[in-house]
Amino acid sequence: MLSVCVFCGSSVGNHPGYAHAAREAARLLVRKGCRIIFGGGHVGLMGVTADAALAAGGYVIGISPRILQEKEVVHRGLSELHVVDSVHERKVMMAGLADAFLVLPGGFGTLDELFEVLTLQQLTVHDKPVGVFNVNGFFDPLMAYLDHAVASGFLRRDCREMLMVDTDAARLLARVGVV
Repeated sequence: MLSVCVFCGSSVGNHPGYAHAAREAARLLVRKGCRIIFGGGHVGLMGVTADAALAAGGYVIGISPRILQEKEVVHRGLSELHVVDSVHERKVMMAGLADAFLVLPGGFGTLDELFEVLTLQQLTVHDKPVGVFNVNGFFDPLMAYLDHAVASGFLRRDCREMLMVDTDAARLLARVGVV
């Protein structure tokens, strides 16, 4: 069974399309027989993703740092919940369990997770595909920045192309190997 780690926000954002996209991606992953690995929260797009996957009969693994458990934002209805000591340990465990990564809209934490797995891929620590679901153009400024980094000589073109970006969830999942 393919395991896909989903990075996304602990908020739902200010456009209903973000939550809709999270539900769509979760249902597609479940239909394709994938396990979902995520940060373990019941809030924001994390909660929306987990709830949609569970409602569709999916297997959802949450990995939460202890501090979030203490703040009572951890999802209690998951197939598996792992509580770890730090955010770093959470990222290591999520990456270790994942066969691929799917990124939805989010803030600092989402970008931190995205750039960590991309950096590890660039350094050939792993060769797991990374896809960004570009909902309502949310990631357009980030993609422009990455293109600027290439044009400015700070990022090689082949490294920029490691990141797959699409506005269609089904097409993106096929590109990252979920068929």
